[in-house]
Amino acid sequence: MTYRYKSLPKNLTSHGHKWVKNKWCKVKGDLEICENGFHCSRNIIDAMGFVVMEVLARVEVRGKSIIKDDKECWEEMRLVKLYKWTKKDSVSLAIFAAELVLPNFEKKYPDDKRPREAIEAAKRVLKSDTANNRSAAMSAARSAGLAMSAAGSAMSARSARSARSAAWSAGAAAWSAAMSAGSAGSAESANYKEIMDKCHSFILQRTKINYDLKKH
Repeated sequence: MTYRYKSLPKNLTSHGHKWVKNKWCKVKGDLEICENGFHCSRNIIDAMGFVVMEVLARVEVRGKSIIKDDKECWEEMRLVKLYKWTKKDSVSLAIFAAELVLPNFEKKYPDDKRPREAIEAAKRVLKSDTANNRSAAMSAARSAGLAMSAAGSAMSARSARSARSAAWSAGAAAWSAAMSAGSAGSAESANYKEIMDKCHSFILQRTKINYDLKKH
């Protein structure tokens, strides 16, 4: 058995295909990545980058496949477990990811506290999701985004997709700013894969999608 992860909208429909849990689906014709086949990823953060995640699906795949670094295309797929991804989940992930790389940013820019302030503002939203806290968090997040620009770091397209997938959460700008800075001032820094893997593990632990069905 081969398992992967798929990001889905809440109606469980992707590219006109309506998914039904535990029902195997088989594609017609030759596989062509991004064109024909059922798509998924090994790392949940990659999956989030292609479709804004409202439902996280653990999928089983079989048959022919095309394998890329951040995406896979399979001949057959079925959804085996589902988790309803919420705003609270997204804010929690953004905070976790930002805190992973905040030391890298502050090592290079020790006097710039904007990303740290954005993280703390996001934590306040997580604790109490009020209009005042959201407004303060968005203001802090915009400031953190300016910190990213000031650092002069060019975010890779792949990193940008990951950030956009959580862009509606209060902590997204803090995440993207810290990710862009990296240990060497680049989103393609040596610890990028390690960060991705840790975020993937965080989601698995939070959702328990590999063990039991908590939601949906």
